[in-house]
Amino acid sequence: MIPQHLLSIDQLDETAITRILDTARGLRSVTDRPLKKLPTLRGRTVCNLFYEPSTRTRVSFELAAKRLSADVINFQADARSSVSKGESLKDTAWTLEAMGVDALVVRHPSSGAAAQLSRWVRARVINAGDGRHEHPTQALLDLFSMRERFGTLAGLKVVIVGDIAHSRVARSNVKGLVTMGADVTLVGPPTLVPPQVESWGAKVSYDLDAVLDDADVCYLLRVQRERLGAPAFPTLREYAALWGLDRARAARLKPDALVMHPGPINRGVEIAADVADLPRAVILEQVANGVAVRMSLLYLMLGGAEEPPGGGR
Repeated sequence: MIPQHLLSIDQLDETAITRILDTARGLRSVTDRPLKKLPTLRGRTVCNLFYEPSTRTRVSFELAAKRLSADVINFQADARSSVSKGESLKDTAWTLEAMGVDALVVRHPSSGAAAQLSRWVRARVINAGDGRHEHPTQALLDLFSMRERFGTLAGLKVVIVGDIAHSRVARSNVKGLVTMGADVTLVGPPTLVPPQVESWGAKVSYDLDAVLDDADVCYLLRVQRERLGAPAFPTLREYAALWGLDRARAARLKPDALVMHPGPINRGVEIAADVADLPRAVILEQVANGVAVRMSLLYLMLGGAEEPPGGGR
């Protein structure tokens, strides 16, 4: 069952994830049409409520809503908004809901902000990233991208590399992948791998070279320098040498293995510039798939039909 609000991957079981991905597959064909529109959400209003900078996620949700014919409001909490005058998240949300908003897509630097927002409003709330907590729609588009290439997620060996401690993407991906039967290993500097990660259902390694050869997917996380307090490793050069995916490491991957990254990329840090441009690097494919997955969520959460347009898998 699709929840009223999507706040965490924990809300989705295997059946729900499969339904979202199947619906996305049916909706993806819309992007190949000359007229990239469906009338499904005509008369609905979706607000992107972003308290952090974003390009991919905000534009992806905007395109997804517009392709379903919804009206879209983009709210950026900056000097041009009432947030600069001290308006609270609650009052901002209530103001937008009073204007007839049907869904709030929220990104916020505080963990739990999306969940709190869902208690204040009747509109549907979709978590587009809250602090270090979760980023469920990123995980869903990543699962979709993997499933499209491999046909299934069950049994896939996925290595997630980098700044696990600050990554909401890692948390959501591990939960989603484990639910779908994948085998997940988290890799990174000891200072950036929280001690509780094994409770997520993933294995842990601090040696990328030891786990690379068997990987079906090598998923690289951005080093979040804006979230780091004290230095977690001596230099970026050392990080790249020990945990970055360079050409030599990429050559050791299985022939059909994928390289993935949520973006934006720090070229030369977590991934070498030439590796990011290899055919096995599906980073732009992830971006394209993100529109279809977010269309699927909006379609299902705002009253879509039982069967996805175009048919599922």
